[in-house]
Amino acid sequence: MKTILSITFLLFFLSFSNTALSAPPNVIFIMADDQGSEDLGCYGAKDLVTPNTDALAARGVRFTQFYSAAPVCSPSRAGALTGRWPARAGVPGNCSSQKGGKGALPPEEVTMAEMFKAAGYATAHVGKWHLGYTPETKPMAQGFDHSFGHMGGCIDNFSHFFYWSGPNIHDLWRNGEEVYHDGEFFPDLMVREASQFMDENREKPFFIYYALNTPHYPYQGDAKWLEHFRHLPYPRNLYAAFVAAQDQRLGELFAKVDQLGLRDNTVIIFQSDNGHSTEERAHFGGGSPGKYRGAKFSLFEGGIRLPAIISWPKSLPQNEVRDQIAHSCDWLPTLAELTGIQPPDARLDGRSLAGVIRDAKAPSPHENHALHWLVGGAKNPDWAVREGDWKLIGNTRDTSSNDGQGMRVENMLVNLKDDPSEKTNLADKHPDIAARLRELHEGHLK
Repeated sequence: MKTILSITFLLFFLSFSNTALSAPPNVIFIMADDQGSEDLGCYGAKDLVTPNTDALAARGVRFTQFYSAAPVCSPSRAGALTGRWPARAGVPGNCSSQKGGKGALPPEEVTMAEMFKAAGYATAHVGKWHLGYTPETKPMAQGFDHSFGHMGGCIDNFSHFFYWSGPNIHDLWRNGEEVYHDGEFFPDLMVREASQFMDENREKPFFIYYALNTPHYPYQGDAKWLEHFRHLPYPRNLYAAFVAAQDQRLGELFAKVDQLGLRDNTVIIFQSDNGHSTEERAHFGGGSPGKYRGAKFSLFEGGIRLPAIISWPKSLPQNEVRDQIAHSCDWLPTLAELTGIQPPDARLDGRSLAGVIRDAKAPSPHENHALHWLVGGAKNPDWAVREGDWKLIGNTRDTSSNDGQGMRVENMLVNLKDDPSEKTNLADKHPDIAARLRELHEGHLK
């Protein structure tokens, strides 16, 4: 009898242990806002303080040829959350920052949150949304169980007002209800909200879309960081202080994950949504694209080639770098594969990076497939195509200069392997390649 009980207990214990060991990972998807192509210490910045984000890279895999879905906020976020080209997902440009305004991610699009929720995950949005400002397009209608943050494009971090167009609009919401935290620093509120959500859902898998509003203007770094960077030239000093403030709060978020004993089985992704801003409200600059040309709003590399890191200490390589081409639309199918979740039935444009993440020698899933960018709904939208080392910029602005304007550039062909700074137009020298890429773009439009 004792033998039978012992065997029964052993089988139960093994079953329990296997279940615990195979528990689905938590996922925290962090998206920074207007962070430059090389504005992290692990990407070569020597004048910034980013130890916590750098430590994330040391515990994971860092990409060097990672592209956002667009050079501006809303379409970039739509592409990442749906795994579809932003134009196909119905977000060719920025969405409304006014309550009830038009312009939103269509309700029928399937988001990461909906994918995870269907698989039994608790889901939360914390931070910036900018994908719809009507009841049917806010986070709670797009698969999130919990939502806290601002619905528009940017806010003052202390008053939580969106004030770039009148009248002044307070923009802070929790689960669809307006809330007030006057005088409290929004990045601190984000850490607190996410920490509480993790506390409440630590016994089940959770997905958090942690959508930073930093280092997007207005630059509002802590006094200690402004003092620390006082030696840097303006406006780099303001930007550096804000990036340090962002990194400090990310450190607090990661510390909470560690405190709960969840780090080893939590997938953490970090990426920027687009390049740094050279707008007037961003003091005409502050961020850096490094060797790349362009910035926010531009389809030159500085607008779309960005920091991207994935960490899952229990299951993925650590302190490694991947040079393969990757794209933010790839995250959804990648996470579906890593977590064993069924991806949405919708046609996905992203491709899983799981093989590349696990093996430095694996080919990019885009090796034989072109990447496309299409921004704006006007008759002459900005667009670009990359196939292999070749990139054709059909139409874009060069926003590198600090006047916030930028000259218009059309029909520029570059070889990124030989010319990553995009200085030389080879369209006349290789008209056949330019024509082929243009045909790919025209097919993409169809």
